[in-house]
Amino acid sequence: MKSVTIRGLHKSYGDQHALRGIDLEFREGEIFGLLGPNGAGKTTLVYILATLRSFDEGAVTVCSYALPKKSQQVRESVGIVPQELAVYDEFTARRNLLYFGGLYGIPSKTLKERIAQALQLVGLTDHADKRVATFSGGMKRRLNLAAGLLHRPRLLLLDEPTVGVDPQSRHRIFEAIRQLSREVGMTILYTTHYMEEAEDLCDRLAILDHGTLVACDTVPALLRSLGPAVVRIEFEESMPLAESRLLAQPCFSSVSTADGVLQVGTEQPEEALRALLEFARQDGLHIRDIQVRPPSLQELFLQLTGSDLRD
Repeated sequence: MKSVTIRGLHKSYGDQHALRGIDLEFREGEIFGLLGPNGAGKTTLVYILATLRSFDEGAVTVCSYALPKKSQQVRESVGIVPQELAVYDEFTARRNLLYFGGLYGIPSKTLKERIAQALQLVGLTDHADKRVATFSGGMKRRLNLAAGLLHRPRLLLLDEPTVGVDPQSRHRIFEAIRQLSREVGMTILYTTHYMEEAEDLCDRLAILDHGTLVACDTVPALLRSLGPAVVRIEFEESMPLAESRLLAQPCFSSVSTADGVLQVGTEQPEEALRALLEFARQDGLHIRDIQVRPPSLQELFLQLTGSDLRD
């Protein structure tokens, strides 16, 4: 079942086109990653889904409510955790959550229960009554996440929630996100500048560039589009294994040799590595260096956008 449906979405700021005919769908309960260089349109898309910005053309449905007609119902169904921290240092963690929960109009008894649950989810129960001014950056980000969960949104929008956090807090945020997706069935839109986060966390990924959707699929499917992995072996001898002999192996899709270096393309890197080591043993070749380089999301991103993720 679809949580979000976007069709032909356009948004411009004067002569600048932020989004150009975007078509996307988010499934209920999935963690959907959004990648793109700065200025690609990610923030604009997030703000449109949060009803914080209008759009020029297209159709957007969030949790079965069409925008802009049903904006109030969408706001009640969506939680947003912005990149900028939205917590008050002079308050305790609990007092912050009481304040934000009050803005949602959550009844007092219900709010206290939800605050306890949110603090436990993000690992801040033992710090509930400490002033936020004493918190690390990672703890503040975890509290930021807790605040976005109090009204039990069906769609959670996370805009780079791990920027500048310590490894412990990043791990806790990841665990909370997975739990919300797996156990609660919450749909999560996750924007990030960290490739390893996207690979590890997201069920599917979309890549935006200059307001255009350039790719959307699961991480394995996207990486397969790059082609095979590469096994690179450098020999001490000047004459490595013969190409014709290697190409006879079904696990090798390509072979090249130059200056004592052998490179093999393969869809089965472990099997290819075993075969290469056996060939080297049989021929008495001595290995100076060996590397296995699988296709990476960074390579795909550079290929599709021509820029680094933080450009």
